[in-house]
Amino acid sequence: MRTIDWDDDRDCIVMVDQTKLPSEYTTYHAETVPDLIESIQRLRIRGASGLGAAGAYGVALAARRTDADSFDAFVETVAADADAIATARPTAVNLSREVETVMAELRGCSSIHEARERTLAAAREIADNDVARNKRLGAHGAELLADGDTVMTHCNAGAFATVDWGTALGVIYSAGEVDKDVSVIANETRPLNQGARITTVELQERDVETTLIPDSASGLCMQRGMVDAVVVGADRVVLDGGEAFGEQGVVFNKIGTYNHAVLADRHDVPFVVAAPHATIDTERSADDVEIEQRDPDELREIYGVQNAPPETDVYNPAFDATPMELVDYLVTETGVYEPPLDRQAFEDADERVLA
Repeated sequence: MRTIDWDDDRDCIVMVDQTKLPSEYTTYHAETVPDLIESIQRLRIRGASGLGAAGAYGVALAARRTDADSFDAFVETVAADADAIATARPTAVNLSREVETVMAELRGCSSIHEARERTLAAAREIADNDVARNKRLGAHGAELLADGDTVMTHCNAGAFATVDWGTALGVIYSAGEVDKDVSVIANETRPLNQGARITTVELQERDVETTLIPDSASGLCMQRGMVDAVVVGADRVVLDGGEAFGEQGVVFNKIGTYNHAVLADRHDVPFVVAAPHATIDTERSADDVEIEQRDPDELREIYGVQNAPPETDVYNPAFDATPMELVDYLVTETGVYEPPLDRQAFEDADERVLA
């Protein structure tokens, strides 16, 4: 099944519950908007593209759950729910972007019935487009890899981070489709271990040779010549670095990505970012991007067991910022780009037309 979808029988959102992996593969039904928001914040559904689909389906869900009896009241209620969904996690641009896409569809309607039908149709189209564009992205990225390569990846940017197929891992899957045998070194990705819990599950299901390492071992692996390329996803890519980074773009991705980029640069290992156009934010600078702070107990505890004194101060950012000067290739559904990036090329590209 897809990572996130619409259950017609229960008239609500169904998703793979990623908090239960790897011990249990099960689904969760978000039957209300608070259910969905809690799922986003608990990471039942996660990843830039996965969150985009969640936002789109969330507007459709909100349209079905309101009991407003006038169209104006209906729009007002759904808009309030949409705002709450869009801000459930702040760093990934796809969430708010796809919420707005479906809200624009709703605002073009003239009745509650029409709005309910059109918002769900729009959400389904967004989900279908995600799968199609990720497969195109994967095919472009596979051209960068050779048969026998070993790719290092970080966090999870596969099918579980999207509706299906994936971005960074989609490059690996696409390479396999053209008979390139590519193995993977997966960073565990602290503190929530998406690399260990999720990436390894995906890769084993697809018979990809996989080695799991602690995040702190990535430099040693590169130093010993064990890595031919680092391929990661992105939660947001901005083309304006703001005060901190100047004119160069910046990649916001799971915390630890910057470390691997610096190490890859030091050891002359190509560093590749795989992200669809929906993740590229041409409107904001790096100064405008809020880096989400996670619950301190994610570090103070390990699966409910005390790992540090409860009064310990914690700094637990979910993402970091990698300047584009450390990126060798940015892969999207339209091709492979080498920084510095041409802003106009991205402003002219519309993933929905391309899909």
